[in-house]
Amino acid sequence: MCHAFIIDDEPEIRLALKQSFELEDIEAQFYENTELALQALESTLPHVIISDIRLPGLSGLQLLDRLSKQHPEIPIILITGHGDISMAVEAMHKGAYDFIEKPFATDRLLDTTKRAIEKRQLTIENQRLRNSLKASQTLGPRIIGDTSAILQLKETIAHIADTSADILIFGETGTGKELVARSLHEQSRRRDNNFVAVNCGAIPENLIESELYGHEKGAFTGAESRRIGKLEHAQGGTLFLDEIESMPMQAQIRLLRVLQERAIERVGSNALIPIDIRVIAATKVDLKQAAQQGNFREDLYYRLNVVTLELPPLRERKEDIATLFHHFLLVAASRYGKTSQALSSQDLSLLLNHDWPGNVRELRNMAERFVLLGRLTLENSSTHEKSELSLAEQIAEFEKYTLEQALTDNHGSIKQTMETLQLARKTLYDKMQRYQLDKDNYKAD
Repeated sequence: MCHAFIIDDEPEIRLALKQSFELEDIEAQFYENTELALQALESTLPHVIISDIRLPGLSGLQLLDRLSKQHPEIPIILITGHGDISMAVEAMHKGAYDFIEKPFATDRLLDTTKRAIEKRQLTIENQRLRNSLKASQTLGPRIIGDTSAILQLKETIAHIADTSADILIFGETGTGKELVARSLHEQSRRRDNNFVAVNCGAIPENLIESELYGHEKGAFTGAESRRIGKLEHAQGGTLFLDEIESMPMQAQIRLLRVLQERAIERVGSNALIPIDIRVIAATKVDLKQAAQQGNFREDLYYRLNVVTLELPPLRERKEDIATLFHHFLLVAASRYGKTSQALSSQDLSLLLNHDWPGNVRELRNMAERFVLLGRLTLENSSTHEKSELSLAEQIAEFEKYTLEQALTDNHGSIKQTMETLQLARKTLYDKMQRYQLDKDNYKAD
């Protein structure tokens, strides 16, 4: 419920406003002076404060000065007599939300109060989103999802993260290969050293040796100083080689030798430099097939293929779409300083029936557009896509999404989630068990 503090030394005005605010379902606490209101602020922060300017003791302007430093996020509406207009204008410059001249129409005050409350609620929601995002970031990279493929992936990562084994990650574009690589790094003893990402397809062939291994001064035209390469920069940490299928054949030969000997030579040097790194490679093509076709070194493939992690495309883990989309909404809303409306059942159905050629990356981009534009915009898709889910399946997915959103908004509190959804405790627990939802996963810390 919305909450307001109203400060006025005239009892008849307090009584009249009490009745008006009750009719509008706005909970209001009334005080005859600012000193009493300031005491109440020590235990309760309202959505809005409404104060007369002329009061016994501390005036409304003095209250504004104090709260602009202590609680600048709370909007303050000042009530002023005709002779105080100049003071009220000055107060607006100091940060007052608005001022209303006596005698005033109650509807005018209520309208201004509601707008101030909306502003305060927006501030509270944005802060909640920032806190939620901060809490998730402190936990390191998060792999979100509860489908069997994702649960298996998380379990495998937990088993191999703190080993020295090199890893090969296979998945379509946009499935989150770098996220998995970072998760492996963050869960290993190498986490305090560098995670160095290299996109093999983005480096010109004539520069890849220098980029990976570094060079000495004068090693070639333009080498005016010594340069440390990516492998040396990853010393003690993790080297992530994305799109390794794009690496030129000659560079593959040298990389194979480095992986075997764990030592490098800078371009223009004969000195071996021992390196202690873990190599994680990622690809969107079948490297074994590429090797058979002569497009990739077979010996390098087998050297990298100690452990292979296969990432499922989003179209094969549709049960995770609602959870992922809600997570990306939180991130986007925090980034752009906006709040986002909840998805309708039609919106959710559209998400579930899209084939997601761009995978999780496409879903994340769509969440950002949803926050910015307030509507879903699917690329290369009709809003009347044929449903691949039955009505019962679509209803179940919407129910699961609604439960997850309520648990997230209430930080895993069962009591508050019951109140939000107007469900009995047993009913809520039954539904959480049905969809395998654990309240602990939705706590902010």
